[in-house]
Amino acid sequence: MLNNNARVTKLKGRFFLKKYWSLFLTLAGVYPLLSFTAIGKHPVIVAKPDDHPKIVNIVNFIRLLEPRDPKITEDVLYQTVVKQVEMMKKYKLGGTFLLQYDALLDPRYQKLLKGLPRDSYEIGAWWEIPQPLVERAGLKWRGRYPWDWRANIGFSTGYTPAEREKLTDVYMHDFKRIFGYYPKSVASWFIDAHTLNYMYQKYHIVASANCKDQYGTDGYTLWGGYWNQAYYPSKINSYMPAQDEASQIPVPIFRMLGSDPIRQYDNGLGSTRQGVTTLEPVYEHAGGDSTWVNWFFKEFINGASMEFAYTQAGQENSFTWDAMAKGFEIQMPLIARLKAGHKIKVETLAASGMWFRKKYKVTPATSVTVTKDIDGSNLKTVWFDSRFYRANLLWENNTLKFRDIHLFNEKFPSVYETQAATSNECTFFTLPLVDGYIWSSPGKIAGLSFKAMKDGKEILLQGKDLLVDDSTPGKLKIAWPLTSFDATLKIELTGQQMKITVSGDGSADWFLDLATGVHIKLPFENISAHTINARFEGMKYSITARAGSFSTPGNGSVLRMHPEKNSLILKL
Repeated sequence: MLNNNARVTKLKGRFFLKKYWSLFLTLAGVYPLLSFTAIGKHPVIVAKPDDHPKIVNIVNFIRLLEPRDPKITEDVLYQTVVKQVEMMKKYKLGGTFLLQYDALLDPRYQKLLKGLPRDSYEIGAWWEIPQPLVERAGLKWRGRYPWDWRANIGFSTGYTPAEREKLTDVYMHDFKRIFGYYPKSVASWFIDAHTLNYMYQKYHIVASANCKDQYGTDGYTLWGGYWNQAYYPSKINSYMPAQDEASQIPVPIFRMLGSDPIRQYDNGLGSTRQGVTTLEPVYEHAGGDSTWVNWFFKEFINGASMEFAYTQAGQENSFTWDAMAKGFEIQMPLIARLKAGHKIKVETLAASGMWFRKKYKVTPATSVTVTKDIDGSNLKTVWFDSRFYRANLLWENNTLKFRDIHLFNEKFPSVYETQAATSNECTFFTLPLVDGYIWSSPGKIAGLSFKAMKDGKEILLQGKDLLVDDSTPGKLKIAWPLTSFDATLKIELTGQQMKITVSGDGSADWFLDLATGVHIKLPFENISAHTINARFEGMKYSITARAGSFSTPGNGSVLRMHPEKNSLILKL
C-alpha cells in the first residue's frame, strides 16, 4: 500500500511513461518535498508526510442529561465519557472533548477531564444552550426540558445578537474559572456568524465545527455548503464560505461526522428527512460496521484530496456507550494503526484550526474522491470544493453526471444574523445550479447528465473508470475514457471555473442536460445563450459560459449546455 500521506498520480502505459519521464526528473530537482518510486513498471509521484496531510480529529461532545429517554440517566452519560477516555488512552489516541454548559458545571466531568494530559487532549465548548446557561445570563428559559434541542431554544439562533453575547460571556467566564483558560474550539450542529465572530474577537477561538450536510435530519437543514474539510465563513452567514479575506471570519469551520461520500447525499431521496450514513460509531450500517469503516479509511487515505483530507471520529455521549461500543472498538485500533504507520495525523480540533489558519489566508480548494466503492457496488464519486462553488460527480453503470453544483456568495446573508429564529427547525442554504436531492421526485432523479447525439439518437455517454489527478495545486483534473466514442472527456475544476473538453473522435456531438423531478420550483429566471440568471431566497446570481452556450430544449430537460469547439467553460 502506498504511503497514505501521499498524493499519488499513476501514469499508465508506455506512451505516458515516455512522455512524462523527463518531467519526473525535472520535478525531482525542482520539488524536494516529492520523492519518486515505482510500482511495477509505473512511476509514481509520492508526496512526503505532512505535505498534504490526512487529518483525523476524535471529537466527543458531552451533554449532562438526555430528556428524550428516561433510561439515559446522568450517570449513564457520564460513564459513556469514562469509557471513551479509557478506549482512547488504551490506543494512545488524543482528541477533543467539548462540554455543553450544564456538563461544564458538573464536578465529575471537571475532575475527569482535568486529569487528561494537555499535550494530547483538548477541552472545548459544545455550543448548545441549556437552561442553566440561559438563566445565568439573566434570560428567561422557554424550553420544555432543562435542555431542549429545538432550533429556537437549544441553539444560539434562537436568541437576539445581544443575548448571544451574554450567553457567550457567561460560558467563557465559567469555563476559565474551572479550567484556568478560555476554550480554543467551539463547535455545534450550527452556530450563527454573529456568535462565532464575537467568540473570535473577544475570546480568540481558533477552530469551530458544524454538522455535515443534511436535509431535515432532526429538524436541521444545512444544504449546499463546503461539503467536507474546512472553510472560512462569511461574516454574515456562518454556513457560507467567504470569497475574500476581508469578508471572512478567520476561524475555520470543520465539517463533522464523516459523511459517506457516495450514499449520504441520496439518503432519504424523495422524503422530507434524510437518514444518516456516517463514521459515527452508533450506525450499524456505517461507522459501526467493520467493512464500511475499513473501506471509508482506505478511500480517505488513497483518494485525491488536493490540499488535505479531513474527517471527524467520535460521538456525543447521548447515544450511550452500549450503542457506540462496537463502533469504537472497530475504529480506535484502526485509527491507532494508521497513525503509527504515518498514514494519518490524529490531532485536536484546535491544532487543526491553528494549522489551517497558518497555512491558508482564504479557503483552499479541496476534494473527496471515491474511485473504488465498497464491495457489491461499483459507484464512484468526486466532490470538489473551492471558496466559490462546490460540485459533485457521480459515476454509475458506466455513465456520469453532476449530481450537485452549488455556488457560494459571501454577501448572501443568513436570516439568523440580525433576528432570533422563531421556528423549531433551522435551515442554511447556498445558491443552487444543480441539486440532485431537492430537485428530484419519486421515480425521477435530478442531475446534469453527459449525453451525445449518435446515429441521430440522443444517448447517455458511457465510459470507463474515472482517472483523478490532483497533482497541480488548486486544480482537480478528471479524465473519463469514453466507450461511446473513441475519445476522452476531461474535466478541470479550479477556484472559480469549470472546464470540460472532449479530445479524440471529432464526430462526438456531446452536451450536458439538466433533468429534474416534476413540479419542482427552480431558481432560473432567464436562460440566454451565454448567461443563466437565477434568484434564490432573494439573492440574484448568474452563471456565465466563457466557451459554449446554454439553451432550454424541453423534452424532459430544463437546461442544456453545449460545447464550443469541443470545449465548455463555465464561470461559477
